[in-house]
Amino acid sequence: MKAFTEMSNEELRALYKELNGKYHEFQSRDLSLNMSRGKPSLEQLNLSMGMMDVLNSESDLSSDDGTDCRNYGVLTGTPEAKELIGDMMEVNPDNIIIYGNSSLNVMFDTISRSMTHGVMGSTPWCKLDKVKFLCPVPGYDRHFAITEYFGIEMINVPMTPTGPDMDLVEKLVSEDDSIKGIWCVPKYANPTGISYSEETVRRFARLKPAAPDFRIYWDNAYGIHHLYDDQQDHLVEILAECKRAGNPDLVYKFSSTSKITFPGSGIASIATSRNNLEDIEKQLKIQTIGHDKVNQLRHVRYFGGIHGMVEHMRRHAEILRPKFEAIQEILTEELGGLEIGRWSNPKGGYFVAFDSMDGCAKRIVAKCKKAGLVMTNAGATYPYGKDPRDSSIRIAPSFPPLDDLKLAMHLFALCVKLVSIEKIVEDRKEAGQE
Repeated sequence: MKAFTEMSNEELRALYKELNGKYHEFQSRDLSLNMSRGKPSLEQLNLSMGMMDVLNSESDLSSDDGTDCRNYGVLTGTPEAKELIGDMMEVNPDNIIIYGNSSLNVMFDTISRSMTHGVMGSTPWCKLDKVKFLCPVPGYDRHFAITEYFGIEMINVPMTPTGPDMDLVEKLVSEDDSIKGIWCVPKYANPTGISYSEETVRRFARLKPAAPDFRIYWDNAYGIHHLYDDQQDHLVEILAECKRAGNPDLVYKFSSTSKITFPGSGIASIATSRNNLEDIEKQLKIQTIGHDKVNQLRHVRYFGGIHGMVEHMRRHAEILRPKFEAIQEILTEELGGLEIGRWSNPKGGYFVAFDSMDGCAKRIVAKCKKAGLVMTNAGATYPYGKDPRDSSIRIAPSFPPLDDLKLAMHLFALCVKLVSIEKIVEDRKEAGQE
């Protein structure tokens, strides 16, 4: 089939009638499909059930240094948990604090602490006239929700195939001391699936921000979430790069086991410089007497080390890989050559980014919903939910079973075609080309 823009209005209307009949068939099936969030599937959750058996009432619940994990104490995490997570994050265990179950919670706390108490002695953000954050777009909606919650002004920075537009990042942070941070998902990014290039990471480490309390919020959520053994993106380790560049305090690096074990019951962490850690610990010792060490022990004994974790992630990949491949096959089959959309083809992570024709994303998502397919809201990948081109749609394939996913993608492609025809015909009418 030729590109839609090359078809006459008569051809488009005839095709629309045919496709609309298929759409009504989907509606008559009373479907209930959900691809709104990047949740692990039931199969993936079941992979970690063995972790429930590593501890019982007869277990020795002492850590390697003799600490009784049932009791108070150990503010920053047990030594063996730090070693496991350090290997996962590719950082020295001495530069890590182990938290509870959610890295998002750690990020929220980090912003909140900066608002009320500042960063390493700087003026608390709440006392400043203006606080701004850079937001690579499309990006992670929950990052943007945190900064919006605190009233922080968000500035869009376009994503490129190698990461954020670093020319713009460097210019903005060097000129404006009200810019206090940037959100980053550097590996298998949400939602594009791209990984930052070596040059991008090195440029981040060599930033010269006007604000001494500027920090890079480096959310390496998908650091070991590969789909293939022989096709894996490599990410330069940011903490080491910052140290080499003479900027050891520039970055907060976040991670968790949320999509490795149980999303609601994993362990989260922050890795950063010693100066930053000491600043964080001032709050932490007031906030808690220690996080869940029993859960830390459970994870350590279940995996036995980073090699056990890597093997575990291979089993995740066996479940996820067919879903990602099905998306590529169906979109290529249904939309290839029509010039009404383009999509990413990541080697890991949890999402595929789809770009429709301008002005179509909201209508596509709404049309999907009317036929029983719930997707992430159009615009969610931009601050304030405002995609200036109304073209970005996030596809989250992990949760539905494979057969449901395939059905959902055929419905999605159908909705893309219908809305695209509507848009082309409307644009031609406005231009007097009807």
